[in-house]
Amino acid sequence: MVACSETIPEIPVQKKDFCSSIHRNDSLSLSKALNPLRQLMQDKTGVYVLEDGGNALVARGWLSEYAEQSIDIQYFIFSPDNVGLIACDYLVRAADRGVKVRLLVDDIMVEAGVHEILTLDSHENIEIKIYNPGVKLGKNSYNKLVKFSTDFRSANQRMHNKTFIVDQKVVITGGRNMADEYFDYNHEYNFRDRDVLLLGKAVNTVHESFESFWNSPLSVPVTKLVSEEDKTKLDNTRFDRLHQYACNPNNFWPQVRANMQELPQAFQRIQQSGQLVWADSVFFVSDVPGKNDGKKGLSGSGVCTDALINLIKKAKYSIDIQSPYLITTEIGQTLFRDAVKRGVKIRILTNSLASTDNLEAFSGYQRDRNKLLETGVHIYEFKPDAAERRKVMTGALQEKINFTPIFGLHAKSMVIDGKITVIGTFNLDPRSANLNTECVAIIHSTKITQGVLKGMEEEFKPENSWQTTLTSNPDSVATSAKRVKTWTKRLVPKSIL
Repeated sequence: MVACSETIPEIPVQKKDFCSSIHRNDSLSLSKALNPLRQLMQDKTGVYVLEDGGNALVARGWLSEYAEQSIDIQYFIFSPDNVGLIACDYLVRAADRGVKVRLLVDDIMVEAGVHEILTLDSHENIEIKIYNPGVKLGKNSYNKLVKFSTDFRSANQRMHNKTFIVDQKVVITGGRNMADEYFDYNHEYNFRDRDVLLLGKAVNTVHESFESFWNSPLSVPVTKLVSEEDKTKLDNTRFDRLHQYACNPNNFWPQVRANMQELPQAFQRIQQSGQLVWADSVFFVSDVPGKNDGKKGLSGSGVCTDALINLIKKAKYSIDIQSPYLITTEIGQTLFRDAVKRGVKIRILTNSLASTDNLEAFSGYQRDRNKLLETGVHIYEFKPDAAERRKVMTGALQEKINFTPIFGLHAKSMVIDGKITVIGTFNLDPRSANLNTECVAIIHSTKITQGVLKGMEEEFKPENSWQTTLTSNPDSVATSAKRVKTWTKRLVPKSIL
């Protein structure tokens, strides 16, 4: 979760600004940048897929720097690492200009302390809410145990949505949380992920979804979750120190900020090259706060689940899927089996045991892997040393270290019949289907689909993944310790994975 005070080293406030060599262009604004596209944005949706973490971070930074009215952010994870602190700095800079910033984060993954979160919330133009509190923020292990033992279903209902909305004109949504490993900045382990930037018509639906979450009784202002004593512990130099930390080249490479300054020119090149695709049919689908009514125990489905099932049922030729966690139930297996019987070729890329970051989820997948293979689905498992990682690594990271970190799959995407692309937060597991709220962008565009499918085809290749069969899997490549730990997770019910 966001940190803006305690995580930053205690350094004296100085006048020197490490970012002084890079100046914000006051003559530029988001509305000016988008003005030539105003007519298109009324009737269509502009779509640009963000494949690599470096560009995904630069896009968020530039949009924050040139926002004029509002920044509305919804994340499952917002970590107090370098990327999280730099993101905080950009939000504070925007708030200093009068931009209204609203940040909604799920409670279960809050990593920062109460004081840190209050620090950011103390800005007059920044407001923070916590979704479904009672599990993490301000709670000890005993409180958490009581919550899960007395209200198990509610404690497991999390907000997994990820949206970044600027001036109600531009949206970034997809698989990435706000932390180093989602933007290729971690020196040891990163995620191969995918976001999509949307302009125009579909943004209205995304904004409506954000408002429904923001105004839900499940979303509680952070100031209502803390004591009065905590509210008084604020550091008067807090934002100065944050800015100095974010501008220190030892923490955030200057060339990344320079790339942000060049984004207007890059945006023009994207338009001219046809990489920004204008589509008539782009649908943003989101679950509602609280998901389902709970009358079916830990099951019950949701809006996103139903939308994806409908797409699979209508597929005629092919379904290509990327999901970091692959835990299928009898319902899912039947759905895939029926599609295969219709002549649909299905390929799924998921993490191998060697590349996964979630042993509980892999244990659930491992238990039913053969059942899924028996439906006729082709399964591929991502390699931790996939050749693809060298292509998507942030350039600055490559310059800083002389080795390549491990990469795991985190993209949650689906391609139907080579014509429809789904990019979102939905994992193929019971948690996404029934408990977590999720969101997906469903893009009807052959051109966008061809681009996404090209990337998928690369990752299906032997240099990037292993093909798993009924007689062969790559589990043995993982360390013996990881294999043993995964076996011990078999006691965890698949319904909550």
